[in-house]
Parts: sequence; structure tokens; C-alpha cells
Amino acid sequence: PVADRIADQAQGNPLALRVLTAALTPAQRAGQLGPLGLPEDTAPLPDLLAEQIARLPDPTRALLTAAAADDTGDLTVVIRAAARLGGTIADLEPAEQAGLLRLNAGTVRFGHPLIRYAAYRSAPLARRIAAHHALASALDPTQHAHRRAWHLAAAATGPDEQVAAELERVAEWAGSRQAMASASAAYERSAHLTADPRLRSRRLIDAAQKAAEAGQDERCRTLADQVPLPLKDPALAADFARLRAVVELGYGSPAEAARTLLACADEVGTARPDKLPLLLTDAIHAALSAGDTALMGEAAARAPHLPALVVPARLFAAKAHAPAGPPPDPIRAADGGPHDQGAGTSDPHAPTGDGVMDRLLAGHYAHLLADHARAYEHAVATVDQCRERGVGGWLPTALDLLARVEAALGRTDDTQAHAAEGLRLADYYDLAHRAAHLRARLALLAAMQGREAETRASAEEALAYTRPRGVGRATADALQALGLLELGLGRAESALTHLQAAAAETPHPALAQDLLPDLIEAAVRAGRPEQAHEPTARLTAWAAAVRRPALTALSHRCTALTAPDEATEAHFVTALELHAHAYEPEPEDGPGSESEPRPGREPDGSPYQLARTALLYGEWLRRRRRPVDARAHLRTAMELFARHGATPWADRARTELEAAGESHAPDAGAAADTRVARLSPQEREVVRLAATGATNREIATQLFLSPRTVGHHLYRAFPKLGINSRTELADLLT
Repeated sequence: PVADRIADQAQGNPLALRVLTAALTPAQRAGQLGPLGLPEDTAPLPDLLAEQIARLPDPTRALLTAAAADDTGDLTVVIRAAARLGGTIADLEPAEQAGLLRLNAGTVRFGHPLIRYAAYRSAPLARRIAAHHALASALDPTQHAHRRAWHLAAAATGPDEQVAAELERVAEWAGSRQAMASASAAYERSAHLTADPRLRSRRLIDAAQKAAEAGQDERCRTLADQVPLPLKDPALAADFARLRAVVELGYGSPAEAARTLLACADEVGTARPDKLPLLLTDAIHAALSAGDTALMGEAAARAPHLPALVVPARLFAAKAHAPAGPPPDPIRAADGGPHDQGAGTSDPHAPTGDGVMDRLLAGHYAHLLADHARAYEHAVATVDQCRERGVGGWLPTALDLLARVEAALGRTDDTQAHAAEGLRLADYYDLAHRAAHLRARLALLAAMQGREAETRASAEEALAYTRPRGVGRATADALQALGLLELGLGRAESALTHLQAAAAETPHPALAQDLLPDLIEAAVRAGRPEQAHEPTARLTAWAAAVRRPALTALSHRCTALTAPDEATEAHFVTALELHAHAYEPEPEDGPGSESEPRPGREPDGSPYQLARTALLYGEWLRRRRRPVDARAHLRTAMELFARHGATPWADRARTELEAAGESHAPDAGAAADTRVARLSPQEREVVRLAATGATNREIATQLFLSPRTVGHHLYRAFPKLGINSRTELADLLT
């Protein structure tokens, strides 16, 4: 954000870039740039500019200072301010003749981006204060309250509660208009003008909260460090603990962030029970990132009656789940929903509020319970909410959830697009924790598609961050990516090593349900079926507990790999039937049996997982010398793998198909080489949105690009796609 601000002020001038950057104070480098902030250091001015300004008449220099202090170039405001300084527009004529200013009927423009800086910095402090006072007086207090407040703040030389209160209102106004960074700056300046220690703490905490929402975690840490301790007010203590947890989650250990929140919940929960839901849901989120379900259960056990904690309380509280035993009633109750007879019509993992965290956790709960269709709805709503409210700091996290769910649904292109967008934003905001999750997500997709170098690079970069900090869930994802890559390339021993390490990071089947099928297949292919029995039992018990067709299909596939020969085929057949059932739409709510068709919702299964099951069944049939039966399943597998770009798997299916007697099996790699595959990840994102009819400006807003960059991506994409206009995009992508 600081670099963007300086680049904007420099207007593309290289000298201005150097001078303005050199003039930044340490505080400004850390992000403390208010809307009117010019660099404040006394770096040497270019000699020519200093001499030109020094030769101007004193009244002209006073008005030049006012024009420099104004951030809009509004000539009317500058003239009004000039009158309050005892001058007139005629006093600007010498500056105009010297080429320092350009005036027209409505605006004031400086001839060079450094002139504004030089005019402001060369003025004595008293003259700068007078200029800000004059500008504040020239502005309408209703129409331009925010600009007026900033000028009054710039003129303040010590605590001033009246100005601080005006700035606080500016912060509230900016926050209501999705300008979180501006709101944070206003709260911060308000705090610095506040003499009351408690009120100062409140405003610094508000500033840090808005910085976190804006994606400025480093600035959040700097602001939190300014809060005077100890905090005797329980409400302030709770909000401060949430800030410290944001910092710890972003730069340290997510488990430690969760423990910080739990300790605060124990301290202030009695005095401020209204703060408990926020503290505990934040703790759940941090513990989920750590992959620590025991810690999630510990958090939920403190208030299991709270709607936001019902699911983790039933899933992860002590003795709530025995992995290899029969499905316990608390887990069935947590799932609720359409599979439970008489369960009612409530959604047990619906958002409990309208905040980003409420929707985010609802999506995670649905995903943990293998209700991917519901999880997708919540994830899309969370992403939309982040965009609409300008909560850029949470957008990469929401995109990671969306990409995770899309991967579970087999939406390969969407997974790539959203994970790539999230990573770009996380890197832009320097949010290393979120970036690690997203790199692991992209590594998994690259592994499925056999892109070896990309998989290893993304996974290793993610692991370099996650392992030292105990980010268990992202560690498991990155290790699973390495294992899946090896499994797809036929290196089962190496795959088993990686996948067992991944499983150690996520011992609870709710977190490992995507991983366990890979682990089980790797163990069987490595000739170690005895190492597949325990994970198969865990997956089977969990599938029976949550009762989702897609997950139950995976459990039957894995059971087929480990069952006696006489039971194998029945499990494969059941798995394929359940995969097909998982694609049937489901109702929004209401009871029903698993065999009933349910129109009204998105499919809940993945074509990629269907292909994996069909491949294994086809291989088994061929080994049993039933090539005719095997061909249909192997052909289905090859076509689905090719459609998802899973080249190693498609090649394996093609080899098996040829071995089963189909001598002219099409080249799976060629089938996967579609025109869309030639596009870069960002070109795909732009093209995908353009196909919906979105304008360049609308696409730019959604992807945080400039309209010109969007146009450039389309210009490069059209020749690759073999089209000439936007009107051809929709048909092509369909």
C-alpha cells in the first residue's frame, strides 16, 4: 500500500519516485499514511525547485503551501482558503508564471509531482498549520466532513478530543463504504489525538482491526503494539486478544493463536459473555488451520450451546468420536440435514450471523461433514461478501475455502482460477500464512494433473512456511500433493511415505477424508495392504457417521481394495452407484432416504473420483480376465481424466484399455490439450468472467486489476483460443 501511494504521487516520474521514497519516515514505511499524508522527512529538495520556491513573494508561498496541503486540486477550495489566509487568487500568479502551477477554471495542478512536495516541505511548521486550518474552514462540514477532519488533524499539535471525535466519525464512514485501510488510518490518527488512555486504547484497537480486514497484518501488529497494557476493561481485553491472535496466526503458530483466545475467553467470559462467541469462533478457525481437532474440541467445549460451536462440539469434544468404532449419535446429530429421518428442516451448519467468519466457518463445517454442495454455497457467499464489503484481508482465506470445495466437487478449472487469484492477493498483501495454504491447494491440483516441477515447487515452498509454525492442515495438503503426484506417476512406495506423513498431521477423519483414499490406494499398490486396513476402517466409520453418498462411495472403493476377493466386486459396484447418486441434485432441506431423487441443489460428488473408482474397477476386472466388462469402465475413466487434465491417470487408463483389447484407444494426452489449457492462469480467470458478459471494468474490480490489464489479457487470449470477439467466448467455454 505504501508503494502504491508513492507511485500514485510520483505520477510515473523516476526522480519523484526516488525523492518521495527517500523522504518516508519509518512510521510511513510501516503503512501509516493518512489520506493527506505527504512524506514528512527533511530530505534535501532538488536545488532548482528550492530556489524557485524561495524566489516567490511571501503571499504566493503561503497560498502555494495551501494548494500543496489540499489533496483534491479544487480551485474553489484553494481560493476560499486563500481568503482566510489574507490572500487572493492573484497571489498565485507568480507561481503560475514560474511554471510551478497550472490553473484553469476549476482546478489547480502542479507542474511536476515534486513541486507539491517541495512547496509543502519548504514551508515552516506554522505556515503548514495555518494552511490546514484555512482549508478546514473552507470545506463544508456536512458535505466534506472527512476531508475537513483530516485537515484539522494535520493542524493539531497535541491531544484534541473534538478533532479526534470527528476523525472517529470519518473512520466509521469509511468503514461503511468498504474503505478499510482509510478507516484504519482515521482511527489511528484519532487515537494519537486522544488523551484519555481507555479511549485511546479503544481507537488503536479499532485501527488495528480495520488494518487486518484490509489485509495489512504487519500494520495490525504495529498498531497492536501501541495499545497501552494492561487493559482493565474486559471488552477491550477481548478485542485486543483477537488482534494478537490475528498477528500470531499470520506470523507465528495458529495453535498458539487459539490458546491466546481461549485464555482470554476464560478471563473475560463471565464479565462479558457477549464476547465469547467471537473469541471462541476465532479460536476454532485458528485451531482448524493448525489441524488440531483436540484444540477445536477444547474451544467448543467451553460453550457447546452456542449455535456457532454446535458442530465442533459434537465432532471434536472429548470422547465424541471413536475413529474405528460405530458411528456415534453426536456426529449424526451434527450432520442433521436430509439424511436423518425426522431431523427437521434446520441447517446445522448454516451461518449463525452475517459476518465473514460466520459464513467461513459454516462452509468449513459443511465441508468437514462432506456436504460439499452446501459448503460450496457458503464459500461462494463468503467470497461475495468479502468483495462487497471490501474486506481484502479475508478474501484469500475465503478463496482458499472455495477452491478446496471446488476441488472436492471436481471443478478443476474453477479450483485453479480461485486458488491462483487468492495466492496473487495473499502475495500482494504479504499474507504468508494464507499464501502457504493456497500454494498447497495449487500443488494438489498440479499433482492431479501430473505437473511434476510445479507440484514440487509449490509444495516445498508451502512446507517451508508451515512446518516450523505448526500449520498442520496446509502441511497435510502439501504432503498429500507430493504423495498424489508420486501415486499418479506409479511410484507407490514414495507416495506411501508422503501420504503417511500427511495423515499424521490430520489424525481425525473429518480433516483426512480427502487424503485417506490416496493413502489406502498407495499402501495397496506398494504391496503393503496391511497398512491400508486401519485407514480404511477410519474412513468407513466416518462415512457411516456423516452419511453422504460421495464419501460413502470412497469408503466402498477403499474397502474393495482391502476386502477378500469374493466381496471386492460388490463394493466396486456399490461405489459406482453411489458416485452416480452423488451427482443427483438434493433438496434444500427436509427428510428423505438416500435412494430418493432430490431436485433442487448442486451435485455433491466429483467426476475425478468417479474416474478413480472406474479405473480401479476396470483394472480389477481385467486381471480377472473379464476384458469386455473392463473396457467400459476404463474408457469412462480415461475420458473423465482427460477432461480434468489428469494426464498421468488418463495415460494409465489408456494403457489398461489397450491391454483389455481396445487397440485404437485415443491419446488421452491429446484429448486433454484443449485450447483453454493454453491460457495462463490469469488469462483463464479473465476469459471465464468475460464469457459471463462482464465488462472489462467489472472484471478488473473483481480481480483487483486495472481495466487496461484486463484488455491486455483478452488481447493475448483470443489468438490462443482461435476466436476474434467476446461473443464467441460463451460458446467456446461451454
